[in-house]
Amino acid sequence: MTASTSAEPNFVKPSLPGLRGSAPLNKDVLTFADEEQAPPDAAEIENIYATAEQERLTRSSVLRDVLNISHVLTDGATAMVDDSFLRCFTSAPADRWNFNFYLFPAWCLGVVFRHTLLFPLRMIFLLAGNLVFILMFMAVSTLMPPSARKQNIERKLVQVLCWIFLMSWGAVIRYHGPRPVPAPNRIWVSNHTSMIDYPIVCAYQPFAVIMQLHSGWIRFLQTRILASLGCLWFNRTDMNDRHVVAQRMKAHVSAPDSIPLLIFPEGTCVNNEYTVLFKRGAFDMHCTVCPVAIKYNKIFVDAFWNSKRVSFGKYLLRLMTSWSVVCDVWFLEPQNIRPGESPDEFASRVQKMIADKAKLRIVPWDGYLKYYNLGQKNPGLIEKRRKVYADLIKKYLPPPAGVVRAESTKAATAGKLAAAAAAVIAPAASAEKVTGAAGSAAEVKKDK
Repeated sequence: MTASTSAEPNFVKPSLPGLRGSAPLNKDVLTFADEEQAPPDAAEIENIYATAEQERLTRSSVLRDVLNISHVLTDGATAMVDDSFLRCFTSAPADRWNFNFYLFPAWCLGVVFRHTLLFPLRMIFLLAGNLVFILMFMAVSTLMPPSARKQNIERKLVQVLCWIFLMSWGAVIRYHGPRPVPAPNRIWVSNHTSMIDYPIVCAYQPFAVIMQLHSGWIRFLQTRILASLGCLWFNRTDMNDRHVVAQRMKAHVSAPDSIPLLIFPEGTCVNNEYTVLFKRGAFDMHCTVCPVAIKYNKIFVDAFWNSKRVSFGKYLLRLMTSWSVVCDVWFLEPQNIRPGESPDEFASRVQKMIADKAKLRIVPWDGYLKYYNLGQKNPGLIEKRRKVYADLIKKYLPPPAGVVRAESTKAATAGKLAAAAAAVIAPAASAEKVTGAAGSAAEVKKDK
């Protein structure tokens, strides 16, 4: 450290450590008036740091702005952290328990047992049961004339088919609450996790259902077997189908001898941890709504079906190679719309009842968003981000020749207008000064 001969302390601002783009601190940079001069205090050092950081942030270059994607990464990271929508349609990872040397052999034996012994027996039982069911159902539907007895036999056979599927999964189902009683102007609503929700509920009490029309062998079951129960099918991408189904749904509910109708107002499969927005269609018919809560125990298998990634055949294979499907079903107290309550509020109240019983978290998302590409449906969302990036780069580009010429013409015109205004204002100002001087002289003369 060196001493200066001036009386005033001469402090030279150093390059402080920790500032990006600055040189390391040199001990010989600080100079003071004498050896007893104290170094700068904390407030001054903090001010130096703040000034240097502000200078660094205000420096700009075309290369820096082109390569800077921090704002895009920030938006993406924020969307992923706060994304409660995709969490509704993501399977929870299985809990690993075969992590040590004495549990791993037991797990391997279980895998071999389930795939080599349990699965073949279940598959044989499922195929044999379906074959017997189809033969009996076709015989009844073909040979018996239309009557109430025929309908009852077909409903019992469909209920037997549901039992066959449940037994092929080794299902353990516990039903809580009173058995549903068919009655006009009454509708049942439930949360939706998979297509197996319907056979689980139907094995206890036959229901008609409103469901998306699928393809393949599932379509055969829907159109040939379940049609005997008065089930309604629709295509969620076709608005005309949805209007027709809404009208048929009202007619079905109002019929005195119709089978109970079960609706999944979420409109899509959710992972049994969340519940998405309930559609208002089932709550806008001025009828009694009976909530049904379904909760799966994931100790053996996750019953959530992600239809966009896994086919229903592979999904059934996963269920049949598991130990068991464990589920609880609660039939809750019927609800009616309250005076002054809107259908949306009624739907939210019923949804909360189901969520509380099944321990689900409510999120305000529309489940149909799962089937739409927002970038294609709303291209303005992407175009807005592109415009922000384009405006950032555009400031470094020279303006087109036509724009420069137009701006020069505007500047010249503005200059001419200013000169003309000055030429008009100047004589008026001079005349005003002369008038003011004459008036002052007159007042002085009058005073004398």
